[in-house]
Amino acid sequence: MASILTLVNTSGLDPAAVDQAAAFLHSSRAELLETRRFQCSVDLIFSGECPGLDAEATGWKVDYAVQPAEFRRKKLLVSDMEMTLVRNEFLDDIAELAGVGEEVQKITALAMNGQIDFAGSLKARLALLKGQPAALLEKAWGGMRLMEGAEALFSTLRENGIRTVIVSGGFRIFADRVRQILKADAAIANDLEIEGGKLTGNPVEPILGREMKQRILEDEAAALGIDLRETFAVGDGANDLPMLLRAGLGVAYHAKPSVAAAARCRVRYSDLRALLAFAGIHQFCA
Repeated sequence: MASILTLVNTSGLDPAAVDQAAAFLHSSRAELLETRRFQCSVDLIFSGECPGLDAEATGWKVDYAVQPAEFRRKKLLVSDMEMTLVRNEFLDDIAELAGVGEEVQKITALAMNGQIDFAGSLKARLALLKGQPAALLEKAWGGMRLMEGAEALFSTLRENGIRTVIVSGGFRIFADRVRQILKADAAIANDLEIEGGKLTGNPVEPILGREMKQRILEDEAAALGIDLRETFAVGDGANDLPMLLRAGLGVAYHAKPSVAAAARCRVRYSDLRALLAFAGIHQFCA
């Protein structure tokens, strides 16, 4: 069965990296069948195995993915939101406005690197915001910044008939707005309890955490009647890891160290358009 090694750098692909990758495949006794070159990405189609790729590729300064050619084209993307599609951790931003930013940010960092339980961390962070005015949510939204490449990723996937779902351990008030901006097909997130115009400090159960993100990926694939190998997922935090490992291609996007180490595919140098190259869509490189 043929496989595809895709190399991409949305800032510009170094031709030397392509030569190094081809030489590595040859040294691994894989048979290079075809090379397809684009402006900032390359597909190396080969048969055989390429063990040791991660260690060899550390000096290439490119992002890469290896996939079976049969399932390279995807039909579903499930994406994290905060620090993946937007450059915000909204709960941290709210906490900063409330004057408890440092305390909340410490908990967030531990949770996103998998050092503490996500659900427990969410409860602990919200407890520090008890009694704060709900108006802080709108102020936090005012600082929203999309991640580079997010709009191009979603518009191109939409043009190619690929379903897009945003899943967030954050809050629906933000996820729904990001969905509207990116024109995603769906967004699923946590609800926030507000009474009398103030935050109660409590989440609304059940909390959307790591297990539920994986379940959403599986349920979406089942609803579409597709093989999980026809899906891809992207995220940056420890609560994304189960869905990244379950998807046909799970991409750790500028991820926390523990997540990058565990994921099968990492994006370190490119923006979100790298996912298009991984899915065999190269218009952005034309």
